[in-house]
Amino acid sequence: MRTALAEAEKAFDKQEVPVGAVVVCNDMIIARAHNLTETLKDPTAHAEMQAITAATNWLGGKYLTDCTIYVTLEPCAMCAGAIGWSQATALVYGAKDEKKGYRSISDLLLHPKTKVYSGVLEKECRELVMRFFKTRR
Repeated sequence: MRTALAEAEKAFDKQEVPVGAVVVCNDMIIARAHNLTETLKDPTAHAEMQAITAATNWLGGKYLTDCTIYVTLEPCAMCAGAIGWSQATALVYGAKDEKKGYRSISDLLLHPKTKVYSGVLEKECRELVMRFFKTRR
């Protein structure tokens, strides 16, 4: 999660919503990414989407079985759906997203076998997002 937080800091520095994601497979980081929606002018360029694409390219296939996705903020419905389609073994996230988080819609967006762990480094993850939005207001 610390590596995902470092990615979120990169997003913050680029004036992107500070979300970072990392994909780990067999105890090795195979992908890392951060939000790029403003940079790429692409509403789908969320950290999770970027990390999933990088990880599947690295693995040479479309599934992330035996992989854990770490993300600093609870994924939105789009990202949760992509995580579900990737069949990731586990999702670990830091802060809850009360407004746009997938859990406000449905836990069924993830693959049934995906294990979910929340609240990892929650304080640090939440504070970074709050600091970002304070600078925007």
